[in-house]
Amino acid sequence: MPDVSAVVVTYNAAPWIERSLDSLSGTGAEVIVVDNGSTDGTLDIVREKFPEARLLEQENRGFGAGNNAGMRVAAGRYFLLLNPDAWLSDGALQKIVVFADEHPEAAVVGPRLLNPDGSLQRSVRGYPTPWRIATEYFFLRKLAPRSRALNSLFGAGFDHESVREVDYLFGACLLVRREAVDSVGGFDEEFFLMSEETDWCYRFRQAGWSVFFYPGAEAYHVVGASLNPAQFKRIVRGHLQFLSKHRGAPEAERARRVMLWGLRLRGLLFRGERGRAYRETAQWLGSGNTAALLESPR
Repeated sequence: MPDVSAVVVTYNAAPWIERSLDSLSGTGAEVIVVDNGSTDGTLDIVREKFPEARLLEQENRGFGAGNNAGMRVAAGRYFLLLNPDAWLSDGALQKIVVFADEHPEAAVVGPRLLNPDGSLQRSVRGYPTPWRIATEYFFLRKLAPRSRALNSLFGAGFDHESVREVDYLFGACLLVRREAVDSVGGFDEEFFLMSEETDWCYRFRQAGWSVFFYPGAEAYHVVGASLNPAQFKRIVRGHLQFLSKHRGAPEAERARRVMLWGLRLRGLLFRGERGRAYRETAQWLGSGNTAALLESPR
C-alpha cells in the first residue's frame, strides 16, 4: 500500500496540468487523475506524458464529486488532493506526511500556498457567519487590519509562518487521512464548486479531528486574475449552502441579506468585470429567499 494517493481533478486544465503532475514524479505517490469532461487537450497531455497515472473520465458533477471518485479507487493511507493548477515544491509531500504521522489527530494538513511569483497566498480561513461576511462585504476589516473581531473570515490576519490548528484551509493542496475520511465520509456532492472544503473540514472538526496549517512545506497555486460573475456567484452560493446546512435557515437568511446589501454597495463602487460580478450576484440574491436560491440551477 502506498503512503499517499494523489488525486487531481481536472476540467480544461491544459495550461497547468503538466506542471502539477510533474511535481508528483519521484514522490512514490499513486497518481489518480479524474477528468470532469475536459475539451481542451487535458486528456491528451495526461495520456501522452503521464501514462503511469490512473485516468478516470466522468461527467462533470462538481469538484467534490470528482475527488470522491478518485478517493474511492485510491490505495494510500493518505489522500493528497491537489488542484490541477497547483504544484508541490521539492520535498513538500514527504514533509507533510511526516507532520501528519506525528499528529495522529490531524484529519487534514495543508502546506503554505504561494503564488507563482513566490509571494504568499493566504489560505487560512474562518467559517462564514453573517458578522464575518459583513466585515468583508462592507470593508469593515480595512478599518482595523490587525483586529481579530474584524478579520476572522480570513484567519484573523494570521501571518502563515507557524503551525496552527484552523477552522479550514483553502483547498488547492490538502493531505487528508484515510481513516478520517472513513469516519465522516467524503465531500458532500451537493456542493458543486466552492465551500465543499469548508463543509468537509467542519464535519471533521465536529467529529473530533483536527485541521492543521503546516508552513514547513510549500505548494504553488494559480489564482485567476479576474473575478467573473459565474465564479463569484458560486462563492456566494457556497456561503449560503454551508450556513443553511450547519447553522439553519434563519442564519443563512441573515447572511443572504448582508451579502445582498453589501454587493449592492460594491456594485456602485466597482467598475469592469468585478463590478459586474457584484451587481449580477446581488440581483440573484434579491430574486428570492435562501431556500429558493439553493433550489435554483447551479
